Amino acid sequence: MGSVAGIGDLRDKVENINALPTIPGVLKRLLGVIENPRVSLNEISNFISNDPALTTKVLKMVNSPVYGFPGRISSVNQAVILLGLSVVKGLLLGVSVFDLMQKTMIGLWEHSLGCAIIARLIAEKKGLKEPEEASIDGLLHDIGKVLLILRFPDKYEKAMHDADINGMGIYEAERLHYGTTHASVGSWMAQKWRFPQKLVDVIEHHHKPHLSKSAPVESAIVHLSDILVRARGFGFAGDHTLMAVNPKSWQMLGLSEADLRDVLWTFEESLEMTEDLAL
Repeated sequence: MGSVAGIGDLRDKVENINALPTIPGVLKRLLGVIENPRVSLNEISNFISNDPALTTKVLKMVNSPVYGFPGRISSVNQAVILLGLSVVKGLLLGVSVFDLMQKTMIGLWEHSLGCAIIARLIAEKKGLKEPEEASIDGLLHDIGKVLLILRFPDKYEKAMHDADINGMGIYEAERLHYGTTHASVGSWMAQKWRFPQKLVDVIEHHHKPHLSKSAPVESAIVHLSDILVRARGFGFAGDHTLMAVNPKSWQMLGLSEADLRDVLWTFEESLEMTEDLAL
């Protein structure tokens, strides 16, 4: 386990991720935009529209099964108005780190995408008012892995190797190597990027949703989504273990067998439509 001073040093290094030469220019510019506490929907819309590649990625995602909008959304303005500021900020971060995910851990993008789809489907079953927010929770829950790999690539490779040969989860392997986990690292950055507290909480507690204060249901949704996507074998999240569902979370969600069947059936259908989301 790392000391408090060691964790503080680690946090400083991760929070200065913008300074890394490996960070693409578009992501650096985006982080400058989303860290602005007074950024408006209009500014976000202009930021996307001024980058044709980003525009294409955003429209592709919004029209995909990740969001489930029945009609085609044809403009960035329409997408931004429909989704709202915090969802659009999360979506932008997701599509902007896509290339990094592909380079740093093959399969992590697919895993995150799968979690985004299932989280939205469960949120709809639970009658949550904003199921699109659940899809962002699913899309970004493992953002801490990307940050750890970017900052300490060799050490993360070793953590994955140890997880593999010792049959442990990457979460436990990270704790051994860093004294903390991708869940905490992701939550530090989500705070720095001024994401809503609920999203910060979900990222921090998706492995231990019963500890969540501000978003227990949302954390439980992502926790279950993570396990279901792993069980389906879609993508790769850094290890080959399958954790048990947290009993309190399962109880809290109260999903019936029929609910679960519906979610998994719709997910299977959605997978066929996500093939062009290689962005």
